[in-house]
Amino acid sequence: MASIKDVAAEAGVSVATVSRVLNSHPSVSPGARTRVLAAVDTLGYRPNAVARSLRTDQTRTLGLVISDVLNPYFTALARSVEEAARALGYSVIIGNADERPELQDHHVRTLLDRRIDGLLVSPADGSSPQVRDAARGGTPMVFVDRWIPGVDVPVVRADGCPAVRDLVAHLYGLGHRKLAIIAGPAATTTGSERVEAFREALREHGLPLPDAYIGQGDFQADSGRRATERFLGLGEPPEVVFAADNLMALGALDAIRARGMRVPQDIGLAAFDDIPWFLHTDPPITAISQPTGELGRAAVRALVDLIEGRPPQSVTLPARLVVRRSCGEGEQSQRSNL
Repeated sequence: MASIKDVAAEAGVSVATVSRVLNSHPSVSPGARTRVLAAVDTLGYRPNAVARSLRTDQTRTLGLVISDVLNPYFTALARSVEEAARALGYSVIIGNADERPELQDHHVRTLLDRRIDGLLVSPADGSSPQVRDAARGGTPMVFVDRWIPGVDVPVVRADGCPAVRDLVAHLYGLGHRKLAIIAGPAATTTGSERVEAFREALREHGLPLPDAYIGQGDFQADSGRRATERFLGLGEPPEVVFAADNLMALGALDAIRARGMRVPQDIGLAAFDDIPWFLHTDPPITAISQPTGELGRAAVRALVDLIEGRPPQSVTLPARLVVRRSCGEGEQSQRSNL
């Protein structure tokens, strides 16, 4: 592997001049810069990132701890974070918490040991001593999608409450009155926020939310399946099931089909976190869409601002309802045409 001394010898300049060129220092003549860059290309020289980080106290690396890499929403979020970071000259190391707080803390410890410059976290839940300690210790940190109340760091998230109200109004307009929810974990901010938004939206239309119509999920498909099986076994099953994330919606769909039932003829289904394959199910699933790409880009900008000494901003973006045909929308259209 070529060294910086080899580059200097090839270009006919000093090691200090090579260093200035590699660090974009303005005091190098155009001719010397051209010779150094040509030598770098000829020799295939790659700067030693570890040595550079020891000199500058920066690794140009961000850590991202997401709740579940198998969840298409978080996969898309990670991609947008990586793209935005790369555009600003940073690399990203990703840790998958798998919705487990202890695994989340393991990834946080590992990333800090690797001397990352800053940390993006979508917390698995609020009981995360490692995240709290890192924030108190001054690690540049931004919460994305979810947050931990009481931890004073910027938060970049989508506000789903208006979209949940729009969904309930939409279902009410279709004639549905018995609405159930598969809620996410109460220990997560998104889990508690979505069920409360759903309850409040029902109240605005004079509709109750009986305990029997609340299924406790964990943002995983199996919990959506179990909750829906229980709903379908009730003496008065709901007319529509609203799953508070996409994986639980998938589990709900499995449970409905396992009983030989059809969506939406026998029961409606809606979901939070729209994903591309919802458009290709039969029928396409009505869902609440979050601006995933914008969230990732805003989170990276906030974190880089923190790292580089600029005041960061918390960002809240709107989610929106995407109406398709899984709640009887097509049937209503057909009836109106008769």
